[in-house]
Amino acid sequence: MQMLESKTICVYCGSSMGSREVYRDHARELGRAIAEAGFRLVYGGGHVGLMGVVADAVLASGGEAIGVIPRYLANREVAHNGLTKLYIVETMHERKNMMAELADAFIALPGGYGTFDELCEILGWAQLGLHRKPIMILDVEDYWQPLFAMFDRAVHAGFLRPENRAHAVRVRSVSEAFCALGANQHHKK
Repeated sequence: MQMLESKTICVYCGSSMGSREVYRDHARELGRAIAEAGFRLVYGGGHVGLMGVVADAVLASGGEAIGVIPRYLANREVAHNGLTKLYIVETMHERKNMMAELADAFIALPGGYGTFDELCEILGWAQLGLHRKPIMILDVEDYWQPLFAMFDRAVHAGFLRPENRAHAVRVRSVSEAFCALGANQHHKK
């Protein structure tokens, strides 16, 4: 995997908190680690759920947090007003495209349909050769295990090539994610 230096990490995660404190703990730890490593965060721009937890942790640790949110969600008062930069776009498609363009790597935390959509789309783009950026799935207490089983089943059934299955890198901890990126999370730039 490529080494990142002073780059931007896109985090996909839930706009809900989830039912377990461990999801919030990992979101906070990831946000702190992004800032401490001297990286920037790009994410969906909300102040709610795990999204807000990650952004708040980045900001509290002195890092930069960049949000991208569709106008209709910003108008529903879910936009995070304390970000380094907030881009307001018109559609979800614009949001996902801008987040992908700004990112140098992707990390998925637990989430629902929106997170599934973002993650599968960026994996599909990698399969098509549209980018060569690392994609890591932070498998907090086996949350993502059923998805990995589906990916493996798709390979076995002949719908997904093993080299494309390899784009979805499973990590079990924040430190493992940063090791995979070749980043020293305790060295602030």
